[in-house]
Amino acid sequence: MPVKHAAWLLLVLASPVRAHGLFDAHLFERLPLLLTALLLGSAWLLYGLGVRRVAPHRGEALCMHLAMLLAVLAIFGPLDEWAETSTSWHMTQHMLFIVVIAPLWALARPLPQWRALTGRLGQSLWTWILRAGRHPTALALVHGAVIWIWHTPRLYQLALDNLWWHAVEHGCFLFSGWLFWWSVLRIPPRKTPVALLAILLTLMHTGLLGALLTFASVPLYGDTGDLADQQLAGLLMWVPGGLVYLMGAGWIAWRWLARARQSQGETRWQGR
Repeated sequence: MPVKHAAWLLLVLASPVRAHGLFDAHLFERLPLLLTALLLGSAWLLYGLGVRRVAPHRGEALCMHLAMLLAVLAIFGPLDEWAETSTSWHMTQHMLFIVVIAPLWALARPLPQWRALTGRLGQSLWTWILRAGRHPTALALVHGAVIWIWHTPRLYQLALDNLWWHAVEHGCFLFSGWLFWWSVLRIPPRKTPVALLAILLTLMHTGLLGALLTFASVPLYGDTGDLADQQLAGLLMWVPGGLVYLMGAGWIAWRWLARARQSQGETRWQGR
């Protein structure tokens, strides 16, 4: 992506922040919007610059730009406003973070481009991410804890009422989701069963949370909440979210079997 396009995207990120009244008397309250915009914009710009030094593999740049565009729309677009008054729209936003944007980031594999620009400055962070990716089960547990904690009624309402906690919530979903999908989609072939176990664990507990929201007889997020809207939110987590996890598991298993068949074929050829 040309640098001038990345710079233009920084301005696009800043425009919804200005629309929310960042530069009015409530500067401190609106500051999380600016910080979020700067963080996303910087990551996108650094990737665009890094592509000039380290060329991405086929399809990786497309995944990165699509993920960043969806992140901007989900955080700064009308979806964020709809999520303030509707549990189902709130869940749609969360599912975009967890099962769409996060796996796209993992498939994009942006670390080589970021490392090419940051050098030693961010080396400790990149090394930690690469090491963490070797433990999909642990990351699945961390990601699962993040999902359940932020869907407790008290923290759910806190994120709605406070922009700072709202930004923290989004960051937790995106970062933990990225690490989880990174670990399972980029796992070495010999650890494929561990990755499948991690996805199965995530599929089960998110399905359970979705079922609890769907079959609850009372609104869990405020006495004035719409029960039907909450049930729809549960279905969104349960069904579409579950399908994404199944698709991810299927893709991992298919790659594993394809490599196994290729290895067997090479072994037979060498034995002739």
